[in-house]
Amino acid sequence: MITTSNFAKSAEHPDAVAISRGVPRFYKGRRYMALAPPSWLLKPKDPELFDREYCRQLDSLDAKQVAEELGPNAILLCWESFNVRCHRRLVAEWLEEKLGIVVPELGHERSESIPFSEQPSKWDAKQSVGMQSRMLF
Repeated sequence: MITTSNFAKSAEHPDAVAISRGVPRFYKGRRYMALAPPSWLLKPKDPELFDREYCRQLDSLDAKQVAEELGPNAILLCWESFNVRCHRRLVAEWLEEKLGIVVPELGHERSESIPFSEQPSKWDAKQSVGMQSRMLF
């Protein structure tokens, strides 16, 4: 079963596949750049722009081919903690919709995942207190 996680929890797992633009220095596992958001989309910190353009990116891909290339036990990795707005949940929901599969967060029931559209963003809170942050999808 394809699952999702983050680098902090699962980077050392043999089935880990990074789907982020950047990875931690210690990460030596597989990467699948077709699912990584483009750099230009990360800089504006505009959730509506990100959602629209990243969904276009996903829609340009063949979900069945992506799943086959990832492998049946792939753990899709990005930076964010569980249930914090992260494109890996959007990828999981896209795979679920297109393939009729369930893509839970590793170590959690699928029902525990907040839908992507409802996930809180770490940078919303930081911006509200006047801090600048870098989106690390």
